[in-house]
Amino acid sequence: MATLAEARTLEPTLVSPPRRRGRRPLGRTGKIVGYGVMVVAAAALLLPFYWMVMSSLKHNSDVFTIPIQWFPKSIVWSNYVDIWSKGDMLTWLKNTLVLSVSVTFLQVLTGSFAAYGFARIRFPGRDALFLGYIATIAVPWQSYMIPQFILMSKIHLNNTLWSIIALQAFGAFGVFLMKQFFETVPEELSEAARIDGLSEYGIYRRIMLPLSVPAIASLTLLTFVNTWNDYLGPLIYLRSPDLWTIQIGLKSFISQYNADYAWIMAGSVVSVLPIAIIFMLGQRYFVEGIATTGLKG
Repeated sequence: MATLAEARTLEPTLVSPPRRRGRRPLGRTGKIVGYGVMVVAAAALLLPFYWMVMSSLKHNSDVFTIPIQWFPKSIVWSNYVDIWSKGDMLTWLKNTLVLSVSVTFLQVLTGSFAAYGFARIRFPGRDALFLGYIATIAVPWQSYMIPQFILMSKIHLNNTLWSIIALQAFGAFGVFLMKQFFETVPEELSEAARIDGLSEYGIYRRIMLPLSVPAIASLTLLTFVNTWNDYLGPLIYLRSPDLWTIQIGLKSFISQYNADYAWIMAGSVVSVLPIAIIFMLGQRYFVEGIATTGLKG
């Protein structure tokens, strides 16, 4: 009996090591291949940004040379000085910042508030209303662009920053994102707050919003980036040069017979820097918000 027991205790130690040794090379090889693919993908994504930065440091005649100059022969730092004197960069940046901050604040406010109603308050037709509202995401903006323009003209908001703010103050995507995150918050917290006498507005402000910082950060970053990079909306509604955003202002460097591509690249680098800084500061919350949205528990 002792011999049989000893054989049973020794059997796992004799059998298991060869299996583990056979799996380790495959795991290491898979990791190496995965890291290699990610490095190649990252290089492919960063290549256009590298070319943009290098082009901003070239003379205008050297931007589109053949073969491509991946590094300028002589660095022209004056391009970053000329864009401020040749164009009204301060005004463009100010208008872009005003629109981005205003639209982002309103979308986060209205999106989170509506999402709380869809996630926590029961009323007749709630699911159908939410489905219809979310379905508007699938409708392309070009299909209702003209009616919106006529509406803005009727209420005399064309050629004002208020037109962009009014059109983008509400977003179905923000409602969907926040609702999915709110549903991950245990209902017991809301029930306990109601027993203590807290109103629905209090639950929304004191419980749901503090617990939804990752989702709010994700929505803030996505909305800010989309508004900052928006070109077609300001092009349609903002006709006065004093109201141009930086995306519209850069086209002033393109004349009928010539284009200052080096200045355009320098202005593009300046316009990308705020987005890069904001993403680096909030990337932890952004990734956490995207990863946890839609999970229930």
